[in-house]
Amino acid sequence: MQVDLHCHSTASDGALPPAEVVARAHGRGVQMLALTDHDTLEGLDEASAAAESLGVQLVNGIELSCTWGGATIHVLGYAFDRDAPALLQAIADLHQGRWLRAEEISRRLALKGMEGALKGARAIQLAQGESGNAPARPHFAEFLVRGGYVKDRADAFRKWLGSGKLGDVKQHWPTLDETLETLRQSNAWISLAHPWQYDFTRSKRRKLVTAFAAAGGHALEVVNGMQPAEQVGGLAILAREFGLLASVGSDFHAPGDWSELGMHRPLPDDLSPIWTRFACAPSADAV
Repeated sequence: MQVDLHCHSTASDGALPPAEVVARAHGRGVQMLALTDHDTLEGLDEASAAAESLGVQLVNGIELSCTWGGATIHVLGYAFDRDAPALLQAIADLHQGRWLRAEEISRRLALKGMEGALKGARAIQLAQGESGNAPARPHFAEFLVRGGYVKDRADAFRKWLGSGKLGDVKQHWPTLDETLETLRQSNAWISLAHPWQYDFTRSKRRKLVTAFAAAGGHALEVVNGMQPAEQVGGLAILAREFGLLASVGSDFHAPGDWSELGMHRPLPDDLSPIWTRFACAPSADAV
């Protein structure tokens, strides 16, 4: 079965509406898909309708932001109860925080002579698809490109929006433990997103996985797109060591040669795929 458990739509920072994401995934042979927009469930209804019409098995998904060790960490939740009070409250809090963050990014850019960033980023966001969520940094990047302030999106992140730059506004995310507890109360299967993308030493990455497993996490995203094979191997070692399940995903945001729906390295044969557990509710001794 062709599986992709990590992708994004215009409900967060993706370039395609949810229905188009599902249709594109179907066209590329994906049979099981999880739409995992950042801190929102907004795209799931549209995605579900499209998936039903095309015969794609859609799994409830979300990518939640949290903090651990002074860094922002992303956690993927799957097959959860969409109306779980704990999850809905967490999303409401994150929604408010993201709007405050967008306002602060705009304020900082205005101080450097780039006026109207929030309005411009929001217009770009809405042109891609209706969303009640705040514009994200990719929308601000496109605003800077169209305004002639930078040559391309990469330049926007390098000069203004990337880590440590003016527009890198730190938000008060919940802790890793709090986020996992929210997902556990929602009967979710939980995976640690792209563990190799964090700027950690090997030792700190192992400490993160230790904390994740201790807090009740179920799986590692061993395969994230076409990441180097040695990274897949390193994460597979951690999954085996901690007795964790494994998830895979493209982390698709927009059409392109380097990141496409269903495009990711194969999962090592000896690891246990998380998606084989989705038919049952997780328990304390799920792994």
